[in-house]
Amino acid sequence: MQAGDPGFQGLWLDDPAHRAFLVADARRALDFFDASPRAGGGFHLLDGQGRPRATDLQELHTTTRLVHSYALAHVAGRPDRAGIVDQGMDYLWRRHRDADHGGYLWGLEGDSIADGTKLAYGQVFVLLAASSAKLAGHPGADRLLADVADVLDRHYWDETAGLFRDEFTRDWQPFSTYRGMNANMHGAEALLAAYEATGEALYLDRAGRILRFFIDGQARAHGWRIPEHYDQDWRVDATYAGNPVFRPAGTTPGHSVEMARLLLQWWDLAGRPDDGSPAMARALTEAALAGGWNEAAGGLAYTLALGTGAVDNPARYWWPVTEAIGAVASLIKLDPMPGDEVWYRRLWDHAARHLVDHEQGGWWHELGPDNRPTETQFPGKPDLYHALQADLFPLVPDLSRIAAGLGQARALA
Repeated sequence: MQAGDPGFQGLWLDDPAHRAFLVADARRALDFFDASPRAGGGFHLLDGQGRPRATDLQELHTTTRLVHSYALAHVAGRPDRAGIVDQGMDYLWRRHRDADHGGYLWGLEGDSIADGTKLAYGQVFVLLAASSAKLAGHPGADRLLADVADVLDRHYWDETAGLFRDEFTRDWQPFSTYRGMNANMHGAEALLAAYEATGEALYLDRAGRILRFFIDGQARAHGWRIPEHYDQDWRVDATYAGNPVFRPAGTTPGHSVEMARLLLQWWDLAGRPDDGSPAMARALTEAALAGGWNEAAGGLAYTLALGTGAVDNPARYWWPVTEAIGAVASLIKLDPMPGDEVWYRRLWDHAARHLVDHEQGGWWHELGPDNRPTETQFPGKPDLYHALQADLFPLVPDLSRIAAGLGQARALA
């Protein structure tokens, strides 16, 4: 199935065939993930056919991303037939929230705590879920948003640096000096969503500080590639290599394009100041695509070496492609250059041919050398969030307040 009309003479963002493809893919994915709710609370992880996998593990990012995704779809006019927002918000408040120590637990299994670690990465996704739920009018959104905002302010926010610290034990003991870009990137994403939901300027200011540090500071100094890992004084730790999914060594093209899109969102919300943000977003995107794109098979390499920009981990996951789609779409919306449309169509052509499951819904999460789905790091289809945003963000002309634009257009109705 083609992602759009290859003969369309204008931008695919305006192509009726492409727009119909985006809506159909989003609806099909939501239908697939409707199987997620678990009796008694929480959600199943799904295999490639949409069946519950044989695990009771419930991690914080799974709960929060489903809430965010279904809240966004609700605003866009697609009813939450499975009750995922209600069930997720209840599970966040009753189970993930640590009534004894505050904050939100990373992993639950049945009635037990599987992992009580308090990671900034997880806490900021609670802020994102609460903000999106507020935009969708959920009655539990305000209490969740107020609670997690207080947690982030008291434990994670480093006012001097203008960045989030990373990790604590369940009772708030720091257990490492690690500082990371990934938690801060998703922190900026959540802060921007919170600003759009509440209008509180503090959220916008903090998002801007995070983005300036990593983009105008670090990326500019490293060939428009963003170092992933830092020590407690926010100095680059070029030797760090942790969890291969969440904390890979080197630099990640998928994060560069994600940061580019977030920078344009912040810039638009901030009144489009004359600060060079559009040029920086373009530099990030172009460096990521040039360094990470697999010319032979398509898709983006997972990581590049920080110093040279050479491919380090060539694995090709779905989410860097979704984020590249969002970044290139944002550049096209703002001020399209001749190569932008080429990249936009190239990315979607690759996704439509190899990543999108047109029969069952959702996207395959990893491709092998032959472009067939494989499961090295991601069993089944555990995530809706990245692919749904790739479908929805191009449907509105705006760089920010995407949920509002989707709601006005009733994009999925």
